[in-house]
Amino acid sequence: MIHIDFTSDDIDALHHERFHHPHPRVQLKMEVVYLKSQGLTPKDICRLARISEDTLRTYLGQFQEGGVERLKRTDWAGTASELAGHAEAPEDYFRKDPPRSTAEAADAIERLTGIRRGPTQVREFLGTAGLKFRKLGMIPAKADADEQARFLDEELWPRLEQARRLKRVVCFVDAAHFVHGPLLGYLWRFARLLMRGASGRKRFNVLGAFDAVTHELTTVCNETTINAEAIGEPLVKLSARYVGLPITLVLDNARYRRCAVVQELARTLKIESLFLPPYSPNLNLIERLWRFVKKECLSCRYHEDFTLFEAAIVDCLDGVEGKHKGAIQSLMTLRFQTFDDPQILAA
Repeated sequence: MIHIDFTSDDIDALHHERFHHPHPRVQLKMEVVYLKSQGLTPKDICRLARISEDTLRTYLGQFQEGGVERLKRTDWAGTASELAGHAEAPEDYFRKDPPRSTAEAADAIERLTGIRRGPTQVREFLGTAGLKFRKLGMIPAKADADEQARFLDEELWPRLEQARRLKRVVCFVDAAHFVHGPLLGYLWRFARLLMRGASGRKRFNVLGAFDAVTHELTTVCNETTINAEAIGEPLVKLSARYVGLPITLVLDNARYRRCAVVQELARTLKIESLFLPPYSPNLNLIERLWRFVKKECLSCRYHEDFTLFEAAIVDCLDGVEGKHKGAIQSLMTLRFQTFDDPQILAA
């Protein structure tokens, strides 16, 4: 084994750096060489530091080469991956046919390059290539990208700009029907957890109008149904809440929202109805709120009876302008998903 004569300054420096150097690998190197300076045998040093004798010789050789300053260097380079020289073929393949699992990716890489790697190396290769494990999105089958773009540019954005200048109120309107039952999701658990399912199919209906600028929420709730009669109540509430300002409601094309009774009431209250293009939930801001409610108070949560289920939803909605205000501001930005140039999964 390598013989080294340590000075007192060397020992002091090693002792200090083994605790105070910011890089953990350098701390280990300092610790190993410090143990050597204290006269421990190579076998004991390797046992205490949990390193091999080859690694011990490397660290001692570095100290001989340049002392403590040499041990501080962090310019080590790992061995280049063999896959690095074959990256182009898998990347091109995965753009056209993305893998559904690490195992599927490993099989494809082996077919294309002749190199077989384990899951850890494959995940590292995919990450280096810029791939991430992403959830698929969905484009409604009948969505018209051109019509959505026209609607945004010519109808929605001009009104939203007026709302930003406090010259108009723009509210996104929709109904959510929360069914009392298990909404399963993912939890960090040592073992799989089972969640009781509620008996029956009782629904708690919420008709909401969400102000795109102030993030104020107006709701009407019931346990029966949302129809033309139910939608009249939020229209009256909104008219009273925003006295003196023109009001635009952005709605989908549900039949009860277009019926003569509702449209006549809206005209009487001087409320404009702006109907979204067909199959355009991506343009309805309030859809994000319903997803937030499900995640915040329903997903992976058991409500023993319908009363507790209903109370959890009401409490979450009440917090939109209160305890959840920060999360809502981050979520409900005026950035809309469009389908101008979507990447479509091949058949």
